[in-house]
Amino acid sequence: MGVIGYGLGVIGAGLAIGLAAFGVANAMARQPEVQDRVFTVFIMGSAFAEALALIGFVVALVVK
Repeated sequence: MGVIGYGLGVIGAGLAIGLAAFGVANAMARQPEVQDRVFTVFIMGSAFAEALALIGFVVALVVK
């Protein structure tokens, strides 16, 4: 059962990072001068999404 929960957590993190990357690409295409700030925010958001995926992995191991 824990593997299913971890799988769902990873799917959620993957979707979140994909949507964030889509938004960053659109923002950079529209306003190239803000590329540095937008990319920094993207990296931070990706790190938070991956942290949630890792927490899901730990929870899946603890439940098992």
